[in-house]
Amino acid sequence: MSEFKKVRTAVVGCGYWGKNLVRNFAELSDLRVCCDAAESVRARMAAQYNVRVTASYDDVLADPDVDAVVLATPAPAHASMAIAALEAGKHVFVEKPLALSVEDAERVVATADRSGRILMVGHLLEYHPAVNYIKDLIDSGELGDVYYCYSQRVNLGKLRSDENALWSLAPHDISVVLYLMGEEPEAVEATGQAFLQPGIEDVVFLTMKFGSGRVAHVQVSWLDPLKERRLTVVGSKKMVVFDDMEPQEKVRIYDKGVDRRPNEAAPYGSYAELLTLREGDILIPRIPNREPLAIECEEFLRSVLTGIPPRSDQQDGLRVVRVLAAAQEKLSNGKLAFHGAVS
Repeated sequence: MSEFKKVRTAVVGCGYWGKNLVRNFAELSDLRVCCDAAESVRARMAAQYNVRVTASYDDVLADPDVDAVVLATPAPAHASMAIAALEAGKHVFVEKPLALSVEDAERVVATADRSGRILMVGHLLEYHPAVNYIKDLIDSGELGDVYYCYSQRVNLGKLRSDENALWSLAPHDISVVLYLMGEEPEAVEATGQAFLQPGIEDVVFLTMKFGSGRVAHVQVSWLDPLKERRLTVVGSKKMVVFDDMEPQEKVRIYDKGVDRRPNEAAPYGSYAELLTLREGDILIPRIPNREPLAIECEEFLRSVLTGIPPRSDQQDGLRVVRVLAAAQEKLSNGKLAFHGAVS
């Protein structure tokens, strides 16, 4: 990991979530600058990490000693700030979502392609050891044919006024679903409601339908009595549950399913008699308990050094924004029927 110290980084937005990025990049890379609008945050960063601090983003972009910029700013600024950094010749790590519209996301992607610089989007769960364990289960065929999956990301707070629960919470789950399924949806449906702030949905139910016949459902809310971070994948052979709220045993594999008997085995009275339920064992695998954010930051630095695109590159970011935008259109129109393609 010592080679990562060759990458000179700057973190922009060092508060609520940004402080975690500062911690990781200070440990892994050569952290040169912390940029934040709040004087109290700048003072804390300067004292804790002994780095140069500034309130000016232009100052960061003009600094020849900065190779890569890490953006943990409010979502409405992601696209414009990423474009500015790429045009300044910097590599960019930008938190999710990449942009708040498909058009803006495409502009960022085009800029990244022209610049020849690395652009990575903070789809954190794609780097979670538990998610990658499930990805291996799917790709190896151990679950059989994947029928459907569903996720829940709900809690009470943190309320936002610049984005709804869809754009704030769902990028995590959408990115994981697309990563695990290995395909983009043909159709997207969404319904939700704004209970606390007019026009800002606090609860959203999102459904994706894939060309393979698979279906995925995502529930997000910041108005819920329980904090849940759970993903369930149902296959023809086995089923698996990822519960990120569990401190240790995050994945459980259920040897459960429905088996079909051969038609010639016996003269059954109905088709239902050909189906039998299977109740097998529950396996709790041992999965490395590494911090996903550290793995994600390492991926970015490795990409900067090698030029190899990260897993959550600009195209991955664009795919997620396409789904978000399609879901937002359904929320805005209030329609309930599946129709139309995402892309």
